[in-house]
Amino acid sequence: MAVLFLLFLLTVSVVSADEDGFVGVNIGTALSDMPSPTQVVALLKAQNIRHVRLYDADRALLLALANTGIRVTVSVPNDQILGIGQSNATAANWVARNVIAHVPATNITAIAVGSEILTTLPNAAPVLVSALKFIHSALVASNLDGQIKVSTPQSSSIILDSFPPSQAFFNRSWDPVMVPLLKFLRSTGSYFMLNAYPYYDYMQSNGVIPLDYALFRPLPPDKEAVDANTLLHYTNVFDAIVDAAYFAMSYLNFTNVPIFVTESGWPSKGDSSEPDATLENANTYNSNLIRHVLNNTGTPKHPKIAVSTYIYELYNEDLRPGAISEKNWGLFDDDGIPVYTLHLTGAGTVLANDTTNQTFCVAKEGADPKMLQAALDWACGPGKVDCSYLLQGQPCYEPDNVVAHSTYAFNAYFQMMAKSPGTCDFKGVATITTTDPSHGSCIFPGSAGRNGTLPNTTSLAPSSNSATSGCHSVYIYGAGSFTTSVILAADNLFVPCSSICNDFAADSSRPSFGQICG
Repeated sequence: MAVLFLLFLLTVSVVSADEDGFVGVNIGTALSDMPSPTQVVALLKAQNIRHVRLYDADRALLLALANTGIRVTVSVPNDQILGIGQSNATAANWVARNVIAHVPATNITAIAVGSEILTTLPNAAPVLVSALKFIHSALVASNLDGQIKVSTPQSSSIILDSFPPSQAFFNRSWDPVMVPLLKFLRSTGSYFMLNAYPYYDYMQSNGVIPLDYALFRPLPPDKEAVDANTLLHYTNVFDAIVDAAYFAMSYLNFTNVPIFVTESGWPSKGDSSEPDATLENANTYNSNLIRHVLNNTGTPKHPKIAVSTYIYELYNEDLRPGAISEKNWGLFDDDGIPVYTLHLTGAGTVLANDTTNQTFCVAKEGADPKMLQAALDWACGPGKVDCSYLLQGQPCYEPDNVVAHSTYAFNAYFQMMAKSPGTCDFKGVATITTTDPSHGSCIFPGSAGRNGTLPNTTSLAPSSNSATSGCHSVYIYGAGSFTTSVILAADNLFVPCSSICNDFAADSSRPSFGQICG
């Protein structure tokens, strides 16, 4: 599994301490309704995600990422390691097809050769380093080795006796692979890719590891874990895992290979045996992790050294086998709706559309106009949304069509209902987005607007003394170009419902207004 790209620098000579860390995401594709490449890239742009890791080198997605500036790590799938590790020509063909064909338009910056090979595909371990060398040689031949790093993600489970971190070491049975691997990484200026999952450490500790310690929650000083050998204090499991990897490398006399965390996250749902796989805990872990990375706090062993990380992962993957939790590591569902609202205020620009404050309800792309019309009528009628902003001459009148007007009304209702679950559906024609739909002088409820002010959301609900026998706002769209007619239930604009409904009934070309007149 993969998620956050962690850059840990062991010595200032490798990377200076003032280099900022970054947060990226892993993009898995085990979804029954996988978004199109253009939809994926649109979500990345909307969330200001500038670093991604792919589990393969999907051509369509790489093409969609072209000219975006997004930094991309592509991967050699595990089932191709044996072939590439035994043939320089096969490796060169892979690089030509999946890398050279896309750069420089697509900003490929790293190649992950396999994933957790030592623990998931041990029969390929003997050729793993050869695969890395052959891939690197192909990059050298194309003069791309300075731009694209080559490494291979490893599970933290290959680190034994990991706490206290200072006594950690790699499983010695893997020395014939680890030593030449670390030599390769050092000689090419690459980094050690590590998958770090505090969730699993917590689950497997049988209560020894406190939940707060795994979730980055503050601990009183007397509850912090202390490495008796170094007297370093550890306030969270993530830092302890990373430092354990640094100490394990130093045990093999490698002290200048930086660490990138290629996967980390927390599941938002689990079965009865995983009671701590919850929305709240996933939110807490990922929010705190993002803040931790972007604050460049480093680890106790290497404070102030940037820590870059890939979150596992962008989407929930309903087709992944295994426990329920395996399907629920994503930040978003396949329709781009956030699984939970990250608490990122003050955490920088990654996932800048903080879903706590920047969530909107809009008309779903391709929705039936007649269904949009009926939903718009309901929102501006029984839904009690103030649709006066949509009147001709008002800020949100243009564009004058049912999609734009229903988007405004849907969002106004959604915000009025405090974004409660189920209030952005409208019989399937609405969807949640983190992209602010405001445009020009039309500032949507829930948006800070260009001048930091909000529309008068207090007017979304009619006053208690409104004429109960009056009609709510009714929007009529003709069959040709859309036109708007509004009847307001205000004291000075009262029109009897019966006369309006009779007019509607006489015009069979208009959609049903049963929700308004019934």
